[in-house]
Amino acid sequence: MVSAPGPGTALTGKQRRALRALGHALAPVVQLGKGGLSDELVAAVDQALADHELIKVKLLEAFDLDRHDAAAQLAARTGSQVAQVLGRTVLLYRPDPDEPRLDI
Repeated sequence: MVSAPGPGTALTGKQRRALRALGHALAPVVQLGKGGLSDELVAAVDQALADHELIKVKLLEAFDLDRHDAAAQLAARTGSQVAQVLGRTVLLYRPDPDEPRLDI
């Protein structure tokens, strides 16, 4: 397998492909709606990333921002990386700094 990227390092194509494969069976753990990218929502995403490293975020119809912009803003605010934007679903990845659980 490919080693996990360090902080501030972009994911390679191989790593993105591996994350997409791992994320395929995941259910969305956070949903973004008309409330937008509030501090509470960012905190929920941050906690989910701390718990799981790889999460899906669902963008509901009421969400106003462009899906790619929302993914980039969410990744920037949580220190994560966007592994995929597919339809209204975003796949985010942030390895645990001490003990990464996913071997990509």
